[in-house]
Amino acid sequence: MDKPRLKLFRLAAWLLIPVLLLPFTFAGASASNGSSGRGRDADSRRGWKVSADLLERVRKGGGNDKVTAIVQPKEDWNDDEEGALVAHGARVKHQHENFSARVVEMPAAAVEALAARDDIEYISADREMHALGHISLTTGTDAARTMDTSVMQASKTGVGIAVLDSGVDYNHVSLGAGRVSANLLFTTDGVNGKLDAFGHGTHVASAAAGSALIASGAYNGAANDGQIISLRVLDAQGSGSVSKLLEAMDWVITNRYLYNIRVVNLSLGMPAIDSYKVDPVCKAVRKMVDLGIVVVCAAGNDGKNASGQKVYGQIHSPGIEPSAITVGASNTLGTDSRADDVVTTYSSRGPTRGYYTDLAGIKHYDNLVKPDIVAPGNKVIWAAAADNLLLLNNPQLDAGVSTDPKKRMMVMNGTSMAAPLVAGAASLLLRHNPRLTPNMVKAILMYTAQPLAGFNQYEQGAGQLNVEGAVRLAKLIRTDLPQYWNPSVLNVTMPLGTTLLKSGAVAPTPTTTIAGYTFNWSRGIVLDHATCSGVDLITKYQKIYGTGVILADATKVDALGVILADFTMLSNGVILSDRLMTSTGTALADGTLLSDGTLLSDGSLLTDGTLLADGTLLSDGTLLSDGTLLSDGSLVNDFSTQAQNFALFGDDTPAMVAVKDGTTTTTTTTATTSSTTTKKGK
Repeated sequence: MDKPRLKLFRLAAWLLIPVLLLPFTFAGASASNGSSGRGRDADSRRGWKVSADLLERVRKGGGNDKVTAIVQPKEDWNDDEEGALVAHGARVKHQHENFSARVVEMPAAAVEALAARDDIEYISADREMHALGHISLTTGTDAARTMDTSVMQASKTGVGIAVLDSGVDYNHVSLGAGRVSANLLFTTDGVNGKLDAFGHGTHVASAAAGSALIASGAYNGAANDGQIISLRVLDAQGSGSVSKLLEAMDWVITNRYLYNIRVVNLSLGMPAIDSYKVDPVCKAVRKMVDLGIVVVCAAGNDGKNASGQKVYGQIHSPGIEPSAITVGASNTLGTDSRADDVVTTYSSRGPTRGYYTDLAGIKHYDNLVKPDIVAPGNKVIWAAAADNLLLLNNPQLDAGVSTDPKKRMMVMNGTSMAAPLVAGAASLLLRHNPRLTPNMVKAILMYTAQPLAGFNQYEQGAGQLNVEGAVRLAKLIRTDLPQYWNPSVLNVTMPLGTTLLKSGAVAPTPTTTIAGYTFNWSRGIVLDHATCSGVDLITKYQKIYGTGVILADATKVDALGVILADFTMLSNGVILSDRLMTSTGTALADGTLLSDGTLLSDGSLLTDGTLLADGTLLSDGTLLSDGTLLSDGSLVNDFSTQAQNFALFGDDTPAMVAVKDGTTTTTTTTATTSSTTTKKGK
């Protein structure tokens, strides 16, 4: 029998279009009455044509103060405009060859006078610019990095992040300076001396811990001085086996103290067939978590079918494991503000569809709420390994940052790229508070996440990663918690309801502001089939925060299949909800009812029509009771007979799998090639 293999789905990535962070402006058109307009209307028109920060400076300062501004004419510069500059005492400091905008130094009083002219389009401040990359800013990493610089500098004693992937090119500037602590090979293919012949692992590692040494710090990883432990489980074509993956995971457990491995990133996986209770990779993940290691998994990229319709129930293994932090992909639309962020169309949605079959031949689906959280994963730029296959076959992936092989960057899409951002964020929490357990890290990340409006909890879990809020909260939590990470005191416990915050600390304001946009935290956490919320989650110790348990142990089911709070695991101040919601963008428990979460005796979800009594999903992509996914009557995917193919999560259009008469046909397509492999079904 062939071993299950890790196979690459179609990897489709597009060049990230640079988007400038526009200054805040007053909405409106330019002046229309000529340069001599006066009175309230003229003042209003001038306000619309001057950036807010420059206008504030002008009006607060003296009229003769000199300011430097960027002046844009409606058309090309002409003699009238040149004369106007001179008449108002302005001086052109620089004019561009390819842009009409000019850098102009002028008296403050001249700004509004020039803006009143019909032939002037806009005047903005010549702002001080800092080297802030888009992703590190929008995720809140830049804000978190300023909270305690002494901690962030401690790279040599930092938390180890194990990246199980295709290898890491430690010669790349983004990952150099000895920050790759170990480089282990678990594949036997020849790679001609290349550290990452495929290219996926280097990109993933730099997302988690890429340095600020490229493009003036524009492409920081989440933990930009973190330690990386590279375990190559994927070969030069992006394939590997379950056995080698388990071998690598075993190595991590054995060597976790030697390399201070507190976080593992798994941007790989396979379609979920087995229940997490018996899936070997899921069980290995659980073992790691029980030993104090945070495990972050990519959700997968099967959120839509070939017709572009939403598909539910496609979370991949090991992302179906309850103890893991399963990460979906969000799309920032290229802006730093999070006001317009959405869940990507391709990000896999829950519920989890792993199952076991009882003696009567009946399948029992897990139906867990996943993903737990989402993070930016669309058109993201990080390090490119030297001469990697992805870039060689798809030169359009080059981000155009540098031609130096040690500084080259590439752009990719997928939950593979989102997961390491969460892994890096988890390492930051542990650096600020090493006593945090994996369950506490997971709870903090979910509690501080931003619910994205219009998306349900099967799509985004608790919401989008918020590093600023998570680090701020972690710093308030007491640092004398039981040392679960220390093997000599693993059995130390803490009473339920014990004060969780440091002496004198109070619960933080549950909002974060990034790029001028303020958003609410979710203020809750996702469990197995339910959610819970309340400030007691962060002010009182909950038993589900220990090791050897999972967050879902906060719920139990009565004889009628109704979900109840287990108050031996949760304090009375925590509110358990058995309803799953579509977010309004304000809190975890707000929005339109998605499902009531009631459990039947077989452990399946019964809902208002989204999920049927046998645990199957009805939506615009419909899941029948046998796990078959239908879309407009055409068979797309049948979990009961699908081959256990691993998939690297780096694409935005999944491979198509058709099942007929026990034969599974898998078609994979890259940007430049396609191939078809047929395997006989079992």
